[in-house]
Amino acid sequence: MAADGQSPEPHAHAETIEEVVRRLRRPAPLLIVISGPSGVGKDETLRAMKDRGHPFHFVVTATTRRQRADEADGVDYHFTSVADFAGMIEAGELLEYAVVYGDYKGIPKQPVREALASGKDVILRLDVQGARTIRRLVPDAVLIFLMAESLEELERRLRERKSEPLEQLKMRIATAREETKKLDEFDYVVINPRDRLDEAVDTLLAIITAEKHRASPRKPPRL
Repeated sequence: MAADGQSPEPHAHAETIEEVVRRLRRPAPLLIVISGPSGVGKDETLRAMKDRGHPFHFVVTATTRRQRADEADGVDYHFTSVADFAGMIEAGELLEYAVVYGDYKGIPKQPVREALASGKDVILRLDVQGARTIRRLVPDAVLIFLMAESLEELERRLRERKSEPLEQLKMRIATAREETKKLDEFDYVVINPRDRLDEAVDTLLAIITAEKHRASPRKPPRL
């Protein structure tokens, strides 16, 4: 009998030492979302993580926006027409999708399911709106917000990119200000310092390692 006179809650099944060791040696795959404002370096960071040889599966986003000169179709994005994108929506082939700066972006379902089934961690690159959708669909997803040292630094990076007209640039900066107000929706915040990409990658990999050593592990994603 508890001190307050009420019966204690029954304990959940406690793992044996052998079960804990097995779980740590073969952890369940994680669904990881890396988000943050435009210009913060999400693509650059993901490429650096790949170069480190971390065995994750990066799901390439489908988009209707125009391909930039330094981007490769099927690597950076799957560039598609509005008609083809609409077909994917109608067929239920997208995990989530949204209109971002006037263009559609979405995550194909099948590659996510296949990678998780194979035991690989899956990393999604999403805006804040997309991250919120994944949190609703997969409550145990790991949400990470990548940010610059300051909004001034972020604006500098966007201007140096020279990839959009002035009005769109202003919109991206205004959106970034609003996105940083939603940090409490994320599990972690990682700063990507200018010219010190390895620091951000070190932190991201440390987060993934720590997640795999939780005393109470996250539930495996089910899509």
